[in-house]
Amino acid sequence: MANPSAVCNGHLHHHHQKQNNLLKSGIYKKNGITKGMKKNGVSNGTLYKKTFIEHFEQAPMYVAVFTVVGFAVGTIFGYLRDFMRAWGLEKRNIAEEREQQKDFVPLYQDFENFYTRNLYMRIRDNWNRPICSVPGPQFDLMERVTDDYNWTFRFTGRTIKNVINMGSYNYLGFAETDVNALKTVTIELEKYGTGVCSTRQEMGTLDKHVELEKLVATFLGVEDSMVFGMGFATNSMNIPALVGKGCLILSDELNHTSLVLGARLSGATIRIFKHNNMQSLEKLLRDAIIYGQPRTHRAWRKIIILVEGIYSMEGSIVRLPEIVSLKNKYKAYLYLDEAHSIGAVGATGRGVVEYFGMSPDDVDVLMGTFTKSFGAAGGYIAGKKGLVDFLRTHSHSAVYATSMCPPVAEQIIRAMKCLMGLDGTTQGLQRVRQLEKNTRYFRRKLHEMGFIIYGNDDSPVVPLLLYMPGKIGAFARRMLERNIGVVVVGFPATPITESRARFCVSAAHTREMLDTVLNALDELGDYLQLKYSRYSKSSHPELYEETRLELED
Repeated sequence: MANPSAVCNGHLHHHHQKQNNLLKSGIYKKNGITKGMKKNGVSNGTLYKKTFIEHFEQAPMYVAVFTVVGFAVGTIFGYLRDFMRAWGLEKRNIAEEREQQKDFVPLYQDFENFYTRNLYMRIRDNWNRPICSVPGPQFDLMERVTDDYNWTFRFTGRTIKNVINMGSYNYLGFAETDVNALKTVTIELEKYGTGVCSTRQEMGTLDKHVELEKLVATFLGVEDSMVFGMGFATNSMNIPALVGKGCLILSDELNHTSLVLGARLSGATIRIFKHNNMQSLEKLLRDAIIYGQPRTHRAWRKIIILVEGIYSMEGSIVRLPEIVSLKNKYKAYLYLDEAHSIGAVGATGRGVVEYFGMSPDDVDVLMGTFTKSFGAAGGYIAGKKGLVDFLRTHSHSAVYATSMCPPVAEQIIRAMKCLMGLDGTTQGLQRVRQLEKNTRYFRRKLHEMGFIIYGNDDSPVVPLLLYMPGKIGAFARRMLERNIGVVVVGFPATPITESRARFCVSAAHTREMLDTVLNALDELGDYLQLKYSRYSKSSHPELYEETRLELED
């Protein structure tokens, strides 16, 4: 079995077997001091109630060198092709200004478009593929071809059937078309129709919204909640309502774009801390308290920490116990985005708060989306009643955005009741447990094969590192030839040397499906030489030195 380098509560282990021996003996060494540690719910140190293991293995040096060389060669040929287009030696397919606008400031910035037209276009066929079925564990794709090297596509009229879906965020398998399961959704569709045609503050608040908000609050164990029709806007439109000028936002460097946009729109001062790095965060908090605002040195009106439950590109889980301890120590607020973690982790699917055995009261603002684990659309903000009442009045989404449509609200209610066991079955709990089994099985097999994968052992988001730009397109195309649909990601969505394929494991995946994918990956890993794992030291060692903190009462 492979011995990937791992991070366990802040410490790097070069040999997984050695770690297992320490676990079995109940002894764990931390900062030179031997501590007792047990698995399965017994306190690990002072903050963690379970073993916390994440993998961020460094690629061999030659991989990094060839990756940079690949981008350099691509850039050189890109400038050569731009030269040929300028002189009419190659057809110009890109958007350009009309002749009458040549004296205008360019609407399409030439340099900014360089990467798109010269690199992205070469592998564009791997994205935006039209799906013509429910995005369940398998789906159907509309076949398309290109006659001009991906500048345009035409559909052949044929359908690629039963493609194994390893890219959709269908964590609990609620993206389904079963008639019996969707019976209540059909009833609400016939009763309310498809749209609300108004905002929440005008005539867009329906009894289904009130029912859903009460159910979400009960599910999360908080006083109140408010739902929104769009997950992205839940962050981008509500953060500006909570903070503004004179406030300080401390944001994880790998936060989602919706969090970044919301922070920028707020007008607050933004400072970035290294991903999941408690030393970096504590330094920013300490400096904020000591020095206050720039120039005036007045105290900040508010300090709010923005983090995610599961980071969608890294597969890592937030170090919530340590962050809660820090926010209590420095009297800051905590905004937790559980878009990928709600439903996906925790014994009953209640997210990272339950995963770490913490209280919802430890988090000031709980945010999540219904677009992933619940097979629907929209998002929520939950917490104290005063917080939610404030947002009902001041949120841009409540004032300007159209309300969530009733059939979608009913789908969320159906899925959430299933998770809570209110439908009279244990199916929801079975889905959560099946997702955990599938996730651990898939990650363990990839480690054994020698791939470098990132993230936490319990995260259903599984990034597999490809590195070299030329392998992005080759990997996705070869997988589709084997009837497997995957998501590949490169620069600028990831660091330039860390292109990857991102797998999303679902409770709906059968063991046969996962084995089919794993066999294809094993074969393709050898063919494309993707098995880079050497069990070397983490490429981010600074992230994982544990801070000794105690949770405050």
